[in-house]
Amino acid sequence: MPKTRPATSIRALTRISTATGSALALTVSGLILGVSAGTAHASTCSHAFLPLPDPSCTPGAYNSAVTQSTIHSTICVSGWTATVRPPTSYTNPLKAQGIIDYGYSDTSMADYEEDHLVPLELGGSPRDPGNLWPEPYSGGQTAHTKDGTETKLKNAVCNGTVTLSAARSAIRTNWTTALQVTGIG
Repeated sequence: MPKTRPATSIRALTRISTATGSALALTVSGLILGVSAGTAHASTCSHAFLPLPDPSCTPGAYNSAVTQSTIHSTICVSGWTATVRPPTSYTNPLKAQGIIDYGYSDTSMADYEEDHLVPLELGGSPRDPGNLWPEPYSGGQTAHTKDGTETKLKNAVCNGTVTLSAARSAIRTNWTTALQVTGIG
């Protein structure tokens, strides 16, 4: 039987400072590939919070380059998020491990979006594993529902209706109520 590493060790490695960048991503990829299919792992995160992520595993994180004073040269520029979005070669290993960590019974990668809790549209950290989680496409409020909330919040920030700080705080706390909390929904 092949040796496996506990899911908690892999998840903990991914939470090390983002300063290690791509080297860490490659290391994590290698560790995840070493986990054999069908190996039982105790979940380290709870899916009981759905449609929200487990706040102890996915607390959210911000991109320090995005501030209220830089929104018109960052998030409010069409196409800006594409310049910071991490490649799937980085996010897919996190998604695979997150599906295990969250203890989802459905383990099909296609059934989840590796989503940023604080979206890139609001200056969420692109690569911080604490800002990424496998969000289901099924259920009452899904990854697709959250996408619409993100766009409305970004538009409100860019037109000056809501501050960046208020939008970030609302979506980080509870994306399902963020529009009501900010007064735009």
